[in-house]
Amino acid sequence: MTKHLLKSTVAAVMLVSSAGLASTEEVKISVWSGGTSPNDIYRVDAIDIAADLLEREAAVRGEDLQITVEKKPTNTWDDFKQAVTLAAEAGNAPNILVTGHEDIAPWAQAGLIVPIEDYVNLDAWPINDIYENLLEISSYGGVLYGLPQDAEARPFFFWKDYMRQIGYLDADIDALPDKVQSGEYTLANVLEDAKKMVDQGLVQQGYGFYPRPNNGPDYWQFYKSFGGVMEEDGKLVLDKAAMQKFYQFFVDAVNAGVTRKNHIGTPNDQWWAEVASGKAGIWHGGTWHYARYVNQEGLKDFFGSVAFSLIPAGDGGEPNTLTHPLVYLLTSGHDERATAIAADLVKIASEPRINALHAVKSAHLGITKQESNIDIYADDRWTREATERLLPYANAMPNNADFGTYWNAMWSGLEASWTGQKTPEQAVNDLEAELKNGLGEAIVIR
Repeated sequence: MTKHLLKSTVAAVMLVSSAGLASTEEVKISVWSGGTSPNDIYRVDAIDIAADLLEREAAVRGEDLQITVEKKPTNTWDDFKQAVTLAAEAGNAPNILVTGHEDIAPWAQAGLIVPIEDYVNLDAWPINDIYENLLEISSYGGVLYGLPQDAEARPFFFWKDYMRQIGYLDADIDALPDKVQSGEYTLANVLEDAKKMVDQGLVQQGYGFYPRPNNGPDYWQFYKSFGGVMEEDGKLVLDKAAMQKFYQFFVDAVNAGVTRKNHIGTPNDQWWAEVASGKAGIWHGGTWHYARYVNQEGLKDFFGSVAFSLIPAGDGGEPNTLTHPLVYLLTSGHDERATAIAADLVKIASEPRINALHAVKSAHLGITKQESNIDIYADDRWTREATERLLPYANAMPNNADFGTYWNAMWSGLEASWTGQKTPEQAVNDLEAELKNGLGEAIVIR
């Protein structure tokens, strides 16, 4: 009897265990992220957190869901884009991509990504709390393809001590952001102040105004500062007068001795160290730069050392800043169940408390209205002030499949003008010819 009961008990346990094993669902979800330094690691780690929550929710329902998250953060964008291209060609694209919103249009047209709106309820939490303009930036052709992973803006920075030494009182420096916003302080004033810093020996020649040393979205802000428009009614726009003024501004900066003629191509690590240590007087960058200045470059008293504002207006334009949200995108070619789980993970990762971890650690801005009520976000001076001062005036590059062609051509023209290979007028005329030939009726020339 005892042996029989023992055998029966063991058999019953094995049966229950086997049933449990049979009902276990194991899913692997891969997430690749571009532009991800140690400060930005929550771009992929948030998916880990979301997976744990989704597993716990399943357990409460009596289900055994086991999610393995495979993460691949990449710092450089070129390496990331190359890896994505090769993986897609081989049919091995990751489930989730974290990339710039400008990739949505070409990748949607190529069939690389699928609309996230097919897998989530847009009227439910937390998507119904995401800023509407960020959802628009995450869409293409009226379809929501992704969810914003973060938001940001790109300010002008001023080294306060040098501003004082060229005649600014502390009250003047405090008032500077408002003067930029109102249009009273312009890009012409930037060149004037930068030249004073050089002439007085506060900074070396070429370091009065120290721009980003390579191509990037930042430069479209200067085009807009001179009245330029990137897209209108679904068509790209080249405003020749605004583009020429934009090119001329950087030529004037070189001629004034405040920006180096050979500045383009300066190593990034060198540039970071120089702007964070006071070697440069005025420069521009992104809100996320704060994290690197403080965490990696040793700038201990940021607010005592640096003032920040919108990008000043030029002739014919307005002060502005550019937001370049990264977005979570779902790739095609996967099992439908895996894609649905990936969408759930992206949705959970977008909740305010999780997204706030990324925003504060990386010095980005929040994606939801309720994020400002999360203590870690509300208590952080940088995110609070940058959000209030910059985000209401932010514009974004268009989600247009032809924009990459326009962008590359614009940069070539700027580089040719900056380095003296062409006059701004020649560069714009060549830009017009290249865009007419390459884009035809897809771009409006004014």
